[in-house]
Amino acid sequence: MEKICGAVRFSPESSTTARLLLPLTRNLSRQHGVVSFNRLVGVRLPHRHLTSLTALTTHCSPSPSPLVSASVATETSAKVIDGKAIAKQIRDEITEEVSKMKNAIGVTPGLAVILVGDRKDSATYVRNKKKACESVGINSFEVRLPEDCTEQEVLKFISDFNDDPSVHGILVQLPLPSHMNEQNILNAVSIEKDVDGFHPLNIGRLAMRGREPLFVPCTPKGCIELLHRYGINIKGKKAVVIGRSNIVGMPAALLLQREDATISIVHSRTKNPEEYIREADIIISAVGQPNMVRGNWIKPGAVIIDVGINPVEDTKSPRGYRLVGDVCYEEACKVASAITPVPGGVGPMTIAMLLSNTLISAKRIHNFQ
Repeated sequence: MEKICGAVRFSPESSTTARLLLPLTRNLSRQHGVVSFNRLVGVRLPHRHLTSLTALTTHCSPSPSPLVSASVATETSAKVIDGKAIAKQIRDEITEEVSKMKNAIGVTPGLAVILVGDRKDSATYVRNKKKACESVGINSFEVRLPEDCTEQEVLKFISDFNDDPSVHGILVQLPLPSHMNEQNILNAVSIEKDVDGFHPLNIGRLAMRGREPLFVPCTPKGCIELLHRYGINIKGKKAVVIGRSNIVGMPAALLLQREDATISIVHSRTKNPEEYIREADIIISAVGQPNMVRGNWIKPGAVIIDVGINPVEDTKSPRGYRLVGDVCYEEACKVASAITPVPGGVGPMTIAMLLSNTLISAKRIHNFQ
């Protein structure tokens, strides 16, 4: 059985490729500790030959170009890169490693998260990270501070966590309130506990040949991990990264370069971006523009990793909106060989990589193999 652009289709039993791509599963165990503080004031994946032709009507909107409406009959569709399934596989592996570490040396990895303010989206992200820690047996330590707290208060908690031997990873939830200097706060996190991978020394090492960062930023790391686990070859391929943020675009380009891809970066000042994108064997898009990348921008057989999570109006949805990526999914499915869905693609991988980085940190600090 395989997923093809939102549908489930059964392949012949002789398809060894499909079987190799199915994730492994293990049982999860739960174990955690919580502290709270409050202040009161490819190789191109093979196409699947379908037994019947399907007529589809696709619409992608909003978009920089006019509404596209096409009736398509095709024998091939892109393979869906299932981030949920791969993230579960990774979390199962982490659960096993955490258990081994605790049984062998009595140490449980610990992740501290600092949340400043009451943004609902940030609170949701922190809650999801806490649940993820619990699911794999990592201890979680949470600090919630009010919007009007001082920068020094945040720095004091970071300093305390830097010195706490039970904490192996520190994450400051972004964005921070406008009166705080984000650079000063992120730089205060010990590089040995910078599981977000944002410390300038980690980024500098990532950029240099012959140097290894202690941690790689979680979302770009998850993108590359998806390519690896789906057996997609990167070496020698043309890759385009759409977006140049410090969090995703820039480190994603550096990681692809380390994998010996030839890199182009498309950004807001790039003229005729579609001309660069059409040449790409691999596309990683992290620009935050719904359905920006159209089907006719994509090279046939390209692999697409769509980091974008954009709400668009949808009167049929109970919430009044639905989430779409930077790439017009319905159009891309007819051209690409493989693509991540939105949601369910890169998102689950980001938290899985955060857990992975926390485990790596604990192993390094305690010299545990």
